[in-house]
Amino acid sequence: MIDKLKTLLAGFTAAAPEQRQHTIELAAACLLIELCRADTNTSSDELTDISHSLGDMFSLDVEEVAELVQQAEEQADQATSTYEFTTVIKAFFDDQQRITLISALWRAAFADGILDKYEEHYIRKVSELLYVSHSDFIRAKHQAQSNEH
Repeated sequence: MIDKLKTLLAGFTAAAPEQRQHTIELAAACLLIELCRADTNTSSDELTDISHSLGDMFSLDVEEVAELVQQAEEQADQATSTYEFTTVIKAFFDDQQRITLISALWRAAFADGILDKYEEHYIRKVSELLYVSHSDFIRAKHQAQSNEH
C-alpha cells in the first residue's frame, strides 16, 4: 500500500496542473461519498448537499459536479482505504481548506436529519488523518448542526 501511495503521489506531482486539480477534487468527492456510505443509508438529501459542497469548494457547475460525483462513486468502490484520499488532501490542501472539507462532511452527515454514529466516527477519522484540530472539528460540527434547524 505504501508503494501504491508513493506511485500515486509521484505521478500526481508530475501531472499537468489540470490533472492535479481534478485528482484533488476527486479525492475530496470520494471522502464525501464514503461518508454517505458510512451508515449504509445514502439519502438524496446527503447527495444534494455533497453536490452543493463540491460546487462551492471547487467552483464547478452542475454538470461538472455530476460527473465528479459519478467518478467518485466508482473510485470509492475500488478504494482500499480512506488513506488514499486523505493523503492527497493533506498534501495539497491548506489548513482552511481542510477545515472547509470537514465542515462539508458534517453538513452532509446532518443533511438527512440523522447523525449516525458511523458517520460521526468516519468524520473523526478523516479529521485526524487531515490533522484538523479537535477544536476546529467540534466547531465545524456545531456550525453544521445549527444550520440543520
